[in-house]
Amino acid sequence: MLKQAPVFKPPVDAPVSDPFRMPDNPYGAGNRGVEYATDVGDTVHASASGRVRFAGPVARELYVTLDHGGGLLSSYSYLKRVNVSQGDTVAQGDVVGLASERYLHFSVRLNGEYVDPASYLGVRQLRVRLVHDKFLEALSNE
Repeated sequence: MLKQAPVFKPPVDAPVSDPFRMPDNPYGAGNRGVEYATDVGDTVHASASGRVRFAGPVARELYVTLDHGGGLLSSYSYLKRVNVSQGDTVAQGDVVGLASERYLHFSVRLNGEYVDPASYLGVRQLRVRLVHDKFLEALSNE
């Protein structure tokens, strides 16, 4: 069975202040994630279930990175407080930290490459087929 990528939910209830813009080169200007106009202390939630790969400081800023399997990672940057530890398992919607005075930067990587987080946010469309009662009856008799 083909495993589908999880459907992410926005990590905060705040407007996007700066959308994803892939740089032209590895050192070029751009935005490798989405920035949200958060207020200090806003709760930051896991966008999808996963395992905490990293939680802690980098260059005096706090970060959390979640591993969702299949080479898919999400990161939550510039936090005021981290509420999880490396190795923890989190469910979608669990609080991973609190926003700082800066803003929340949310990024997604697939196999080490940054991708637009918006392509993972939303709902997945399902195709539903109705099955006749006689088919279900035949299955139950097997």
